[in-house]
Amino acid sequence: MNNIKRKVFYSFHFDNDVFRVQQIRNMGVIEGDEPVQPNTWEEIKRKPSGVERWIDDNLQGKSCLIVLVGSETANRPWVKYEIKRAWELSKAIFGINIHNLKCPKAGTCSKGRNPFDGITFKKANGQIYVPTVYEPSSTDAYNDIKQKISGWIEAAIKGAA
Repeated sequence: MNNIKRKVFYSFHFDNDVFRVQQIRNMGVIEGDEPVQPNTWEEIKRKPSGVERWIDDNLQGKSCLIVLVGSETANRPWVKYEIKRAWELSKAIFGINIHNLKCPKAGTCSKGRNPFDGITFKKANGQIYVPTVYEPSSTDAYNDIKQKISGWIEAAIKGAA
């Protein structure tokens, strides 16, 4: 297995899934983007094109975009923007269903729709790329993700090339 700690950008629905996402960030297996403080986020949103600029800046230097899929992730406009922008920037892309990670406030949630449905990912050679959405174990999602996320990243990088 590769010993490189890849830098990734996590795309997710903040309101519903922030506690599930924190579990993944805290695994220490990969270098994920740092969470934005609520006050900073409010400042970003007030600036014209602030969110787009923040996303573009934070995708720089990342190997991969990981969409952490909860019950409503596929419906979120900024998630859709992050997916499209990551592909335009030639980033590897994949998803992980996180509905079986337990949130301290809400427990588990229902499985969300595939956020890549309805988006065409065309490689430079004309081939169509279909990002994978992984389904961690329903009985131990946390450890399944922790053990496999590095391999999933490498597979996405290899597949997107």
